[in-house]
Amino acid sequence: MTTHVSDAAELVKSKFSTTLETLKEMSTNRNFPMVALIVLISLSLAGCGGGGAASAPTPDQPSHTSNSHPNGMWTTLPYSMPINPIHAALLHTGKVLIVSGSGNCPPQQAGCPQGAPYSQGAALMDLSNNKITPMFTSWDMFCNGMSIMQDGRVLINGGTKGYGALEVVGAQGQVPFTGLPNTSIFDPGTESFVDVVPTAHGRWYPTVTELNDGRMMTTSGLNDTDGNNNNTSEIWDGQQWSAEIAGDPHITDFPTFQFPLYPRMHLLPTGHVFYSAPSSATVDFDPSNQTWTLVAWTIYPGQNAPDGERTYGTSVLLPLTPQNHYSPKVMIMGGDNPATDTTELIDLGPTGAQQSADCPDYWPCWVKGPKMAQPRVEMEATILPNGKVLVDGGSAEDEKENTASLKAEIYDPATNSFSPAGSNAFPRLYHNVQLLLPDGTVALTGGNPEQGVFENHIEIYQPSYLFNADGSLATRPTIGPNAPASITYGSPFNLPTLDASSVASVVLMKAGSVTHSFDMDQRYVGLSFTATSGSLTVTGPPNSNIAPPGYYMLFLVNNAGTPSLASWVQVSGPVAAVSKVELHPERVPTPRYIFQRKHVTESALPMRKEMHIH
Repeated sequence: MTTHVSDAAELVKSKFSTTLETLKEMSTNRNFPMVALIVLISLSLAGCGGGGAASAPTPDQPSHTSNSHPNGMWTTLPYSMPINPIHAALLHTGKVLIVSGSGNCPPQQAGCPQGAPYSQGAALMDLSNNKITPMFTSWDMFCNGMSIMQDGRVLINGGTKGYGALEVVGAQGQVPFTGLPNTSIFDPGTESFVDVVPTAHGRWYPTVTELNDGRMMTTSGLNDTDGNNNNTSEIWDGQQWSAEIAGDPHITDFPTFQFPLYPRMHLLPTGHVFYSAPSSATVDFDPSNQTWTLVAWTIYPGQNAPDGERTYGTSVLLPLTPQNHYSPKVMIMGGDNPATDTTELIDLGPTGAQQSADCPDYWPCWVKGPKMAQPRVEMEATILPNGKVLVDGGSAEDEKENTASLKAEIYDPATNSFSPAGSNAFPRLYHNVQLLLPDGTVALTGGNPEQGVFENHIEIYQPSYLFNADGSLATRPTIGPNAPASITYGSPFNLPTLDASSVASVVLMKAGSVTHSFDMDQRYVGLSFTATSGSLTVTGPPNSNIAPPGYYMLFLVNNAGTPSLASWVQVSGPVAAVSKVELHPERVPTPRYIFQRKHVTESALPMRKEMHIH
């Protein structure tokens, strides 16, 4: 089954054939990826009336007839998603891998697939020809962990072994969900899955994180026996999984710590891995000795809401740049049910490791960030090439469409503030996904308003940096011919461009892999450069702790904040040493409001705030 652009849209597109042919000529240079060009063309046409499937603007959504787009522009594509997009990853071929598995279709539901193979367990979205092609999967990859490896292939771990009964875990007669240990690798070259060695036990809702040496770590999930939490990690070395690593940070007065499902994990410039959310205890993993250590407790929920946690909020590792000396800050946002509009930040660099007015008793510590425009649970946050973060989606009450958070906004790390980013058209609840594309736009799709039903519209956000003040398309900087296809750590390379004098930043953006309100792969790494006539001399990222090996989108961003079309580049080089980090968990008092939740099933529930939490 393939979904096509409508005939009406094709007629509109034909009116712009001259522009299309000109851009096709440009695309013969691989630094002008045709996929990105076609996306930009289709979006421009949709804004001119080519988006036949777009819904009418909501009260919070400005009409697209306006001449200017100070908050960017949302457009609904004229074709839809044929499968439930549970997990989505951008490939270095420019296509998007969509993984659904059974697509949240429990066996008792009429028409549900009764077992493998799943004829629509996955799909490839090709924006160069506006086609989405479903693919078979040999096992139920529903609610897996997925991350892109250093060679561009995609590692998929875990899925659904058994669907639980539709009630709270612990209730009489309840049947828990159970996870699969299965592992598969998707090859973008052959566009096929190959099953490999499974993990030791099942993992339903694990997070997969690339380490500084290209190995992949899977953490948490429900097991394959009784549906209890698999509170371990395992590391994939390309051939096999390591022994299980216990998830025990040895927290004083809190010996029962367990990772929640889909823990929010980030590789830090120290080579350590930081777990930031959704539970209140945030911890550090040192891969050199495979130990977890308490770092700090979050501010939320606080004593006024002692049973709250940032369930289905999100977490972002903010941009790492030469200007901030690649010092890491992590931001957590939203979550819980009813949802919160609050945010928090933690400085995990040298500054954050010092006593300050914000952290008088122990350091580093979480500090309050600015509030969002709306409370959000099941939200998304996507880093843009200009270093800002698009925040959108979710709702004030989980799985309630009439409380949908449609006001998108932009977080600016430089000013620590939010500003409006227009409004998307469709409620984006549980299971929505969002990805940065190679042309600097953002794709948003999916969402389950109820079990077995998903939102199939695809929306594209064009940030304001793509427009001039009069609403016309801004002029992008361009990457010229003979740009490198690969770079190494710390080594200079030549990047041809006729716009060298106007380039403000050179940025590596790791392709995203997103599910359940968290992007496991997105990463922004700024590069140092000097400009000469007709080119830039750029220095590769300092080391593999800052930019783990793999494929990145290389963007030029000009003084107006407008990005180029991305050029794909593979980053490699020697593995950096893991830093020794001094932490002082003994300084960190255990809050009085800590509450350890029980896990509940995948169904719509009166007590939805407890969903998917330990």
